[in-house]
Amino acid sequence: MTPEELARRMGADPATATEPISDTEIRGLDIEVYRPGDDGDGVIRVGECAGWSFAIEYGDSTGGELLIEIARDGVEVVHFRPMPEQRPALLDYARDGAVLCGFGLGEERWRWGQEPDLLVPDLVAAKVLEADGVTSCDPGREPDGAARSRTLGAVERRFGLSLPRAALGGLRLPAYAVRGTPGMALT
Repeated sequence: MTPEELARRMGADPATATEPISDTEIRGLDIEVYRPGDDGDGVIRVGECAGWSFAIEYGDSTGGELLIEIARDGVEVVHFRPMPEQRPALLDYARDGAVLCGFGLGEERWRWGQEPDLLVPDLVAAKVLEADGVTSCDPGREPDGAARSRTLGAVERRFGLSLPRAALGGLRLPAYAVRGTPGMALT
C-alpha cells in the first residue's frame, strides 16, 4: 500500500497533507494530546522504505485502534509503540484483517493474537528467549536495552524492515491529522 493509502486507513483525508516536515517541525504544530472527556489530537507523518509504507504517530493517534482495518485485504502491518511513559514497548503483527501476534519488549514470553507463537523461532534465534519459548535469555546480565535491540533486530530481519533513523527525526515527510482538530499550520 502507498503511504497515502496508509494515511487514509488511519483516518486521514488524503487531500489535507502538509508539505513535507521533520519531526522537529511537527512538534511546532498545535497538537492537543489530551482533552478531558474527549479524544486528543492525532497526527502522523508517512513515508516508504524498502517496499514498506510507514507512519510515525504523534499525540493521540489511531494506529493501534485501527490495526485490523489497516491490515485488511492482504496488507501486513508491524505496529511498534515505544510507550516511553508506560513500559513495556509493545509490538503487534497483523495481516489480512487480524492481529496474528504481539508482545511487550522485555516481556516476550507473554504473547497474544491468533498465532501468538509465530515469532518465537525468530526470538530464540536472536537469543531473546531460550529454546522453550518462555524463558528469557540471561535476564539481568547485560546492558540495558541489549535484549530490546535483539528483539527489534529479529523483527526487522523477519519482515525485511529497514527504517532509517533519519525517518524518525530529520527526514521531511508529509503529515496528516488523523484524530481531533490539530492545528496543522507550522507556527
